[in-house]
Amino acid sequence: MSGPLSASFHGCPSNAMRVFGVTGTNGKTSTAHFLEAGLAAAGESSGLISGVAIRGAGLDLRPVRTTPEAPMLQRTLGRFVRGGATACAMEVSSRAIDQGRVDGVRFRTVAFTNLGHDHLDYHHTMEEYYRVKASLFTAARADTAVVSVDDPHGRRLAAESEPPTWTCSVRDVGADVYAERVDCDGTGSRFTARTPLGAVPVRLHVLGPHQVPNALVALTGLLADGIDPRAAAEGISRLSRVPGRCEPVHAGQSFTALVDYMHNEPGQRALLPHLRSMATGRLILVIGATGGRDRTKRRPLGRTAASFADLVIVTDESPEDEDPAALRAEVLASAREAAVARAGGAAGVEVVEESDRGEAVALAVAVAGPADVVVVAGRGSEVSRRYGSRRDDFDDRARLLQAILESSVENPGQRSA
Repeated sequence: MSGPLSASFHGCPSNAMRVFGVTGTNGKTSTAHFLEAGLAAAGESSGLISGVAIRGAGLDLRPVRTTPEAPMLQRTLGRFVRGGATACAMEVSSRAIDQGRVDGVRFRTVAFTNLGHDHLDYHHTMEEYYRVKASLFTAARADTAVVSVDDPHGRRLAAESEPPTWTCSVRDVGADVYAERVDCDGTGSRFTARTPLGAVPVRLHVLGPHQVPNALVALTGLLADGIDPRAAAEGISRLSRVPGRCEPVHAGQSFTALVDYMHNEPGQRALLPHLRSMATGRLILVIGATGGRDRTKRRPLGRTAASFADLVIVTDESPEDEDPAALRAEVLASAREAAVARAGGAAGVEVVEESDRGEAVALAVAVAGPADVVVVAGRGSEVSRRYGSRRDDFDDRARLLQAILESSVENPGQRSA
């Protein structure tokens, strides 16, 4: 069933509510959650469709993919409308655009976060990848557009976008909305958003400097829709957690433990420098590469990991139909090359292989000491993985918590006073 036919069957629900669509390589999930929080603070009854949650109007579902297939998407929007929702924040993946899943959705606002090297197993070239994303930014699809101009693709899109377009930036003071006085630490971030309606303070309780541009995109989208920027900023500031996105795991341990979805080099480069600065001890990173995806990002994953971390533990992620050992070998090779280059040939950056992901997490915890930062990366909030025809349950957050609790029993010194 096509997107327009699905929309018609369910009464064209996007015409009866304001749909905010978010696309980009990284940051879609967090931006959608920021939008939902800002809408709630402004008194809106809203729904959320993201890669980690579908909720609103009595619905609370675990999604199968980032953007649902057209029948499921339109049925969900219809449920939102019948339940009294006035708005919806939604992630829109490039595959969903290309496959027509969002055809039939009328967007109040479409927003762009960034474009990085990923998904070339599907799109083949960066130009094709960009063109698919850009096809969302037409007057036929959306009333308004919001574009972060912090990367070259965003600047190009801002010039090519058809609907009235608002720009935002953490660097360019010429943007319609920009951030200044940005301060990030181990508790979150603070910044001032300069808007056409004046300056508003924002205090993020989610971790990582990469969340500042995500929050800024959400704030700009809400502002473009006529929502008071102070109410929007207040809502965004209330958000304390985005599942699997730099998500802390606390069990009284003496070190910082995090789970994050960073699964490509742009995501690593957005977060690892900050984590490096947080670690007055060592930065310990558990990584892998998912099978059946863009092969060209595997070596950059290992190389970038070893450029920042002191200990890189390469393990299985979700091999799909590929040979797990071959996947690990690609990541390992580049990580070891980067470790040698960074250390100048001397000891100091360690790269190890542990095929069992549970054991890899346990190893990271076992060697962690006070002032270290342990990060289990690549899967975020996903709770299953596939080895060929076999699918098993595995939640990085639950396994990290388990490892900390087990380690604190065996080594009481791991637990802080």
